[in-house]
Amino acid sequence: PERVFRAWLWTRKQPGWRAARRAFLRDLRRDLTSNRLRRLGQAMVLAQELPPDATRLHAHFLHTPASVARYAALIRGLPWTVSAHAKDIWTTPDWEIAEKLSDCAWAVTCTADGARHLAALAPDAERVRLVYHGLDASRFPSPNRQASARTGSDARDPLRLLSVGRAVPKKGYDDLLEALARLPANLNWRLVHIGGGPMLEDLQSWAAQRGLSRRIDWRGAQAQEAVLAAYREADLFVLASRVAADGDRDGLPNVLLEAQSQRVAVLATRLPAIAELIEDGVTGALVPPANPAALAAALERLIRSPIERARLAGSGEARVRAHFTLDAGIDALAAKFGLAEKSREEQSWEDSAPCASRSMRR
Repeated sequence: PERVFRAWLWTRKQPGWRAARRAFLRDLRRDLTSNRLRRLGQAMVLAQELPPDATRLHAHFLHTPASVARYAALIRGLPWTVSAHAKDIWTTPDWEIAEKLSDCAWAVTCTADGARHLAALAPDAERVRLVYHGLDASRFPSPNRQASARTGSDARDPLRLLSVGRAVPKKGYDDLLEALARLPANLNWRLVHIGGGPMLEDLQSWAAQRGLSRRIDWRGAQAQEAVLAAYREADLFVLASRVAADGDRDGLPNVLLEAQSQRVAVLATRLPAIAELIEDGVTGALVPPANPAALAAALERLIRSPIERARLAGSGEARVRAHFTLDAGIDALAAKFGLAEKSREEQSWEDSAPCASRSMRR
């Protein structure tokens, strides 16, 4: 409290305080919450404690971090920019997104689906750019592995399923468990789940009630080295993402890029952002979200078909390494921050997202 009070005394003397206060009060009338008040306190402290030579603020999410950056930038008279991702796009009210996009210098986001939504709310569409998250090939080198011949027919050597994600509603793990419960009893599989999350205990209890506990290895949150090892042991990666009741949804989950980089066949749901990476039947398999019956059918087909898994795994890895690299995204961001030539940014963006760029033009 003392730190915030000192910042408030300093802030009241700044030329930008009136503009920041007007923006805050306008927001507070529509969002009368303690969180909104907390954002102003954080912004005042940030504005006071910024180095004197700071020339820009950048927020990594469009919800709370962008509010703090926006108020602080107004206080200090600085430009600010923002990266938007998934939850921060789809659970932030449109009025708030529109005002932030009007105030910021530019915004980037990691899916074409998100970019379309933001561009429709921006004062001009050019303020929003698509920059995919990229895979760091040095951390995820191509594996030296042979395709598995497992078909689920051998109880001593069950097919190895893997899913990596937090146990939250948008990840659809209850749908995945329901799909697994629908598989034939004589089909032999084992699921490894990596990730924490508030729903984890409930999912474990549900799995026990359906007699699935002996087939599931709940490993909790793991270091990246352990996750990489799990990718390389898996025969099939599955993620049953869906739109949650509050509108939250996945963007383009990094775990899909990572799994495909390790030549693992991927089965996921047909959300718009995920379909930017996976072409059904070509670079992976897609089923409708929130549809355990369709997910179960796809699981059974892929478990029984090592040839199809190998084909999808190979084409999936090729697409990730050709179009979703870290360098392309870093080059585009460097250009936005004035650290690279504009022409290089444009070329990087076009090279990294050919399908998405055509979609955006349409």
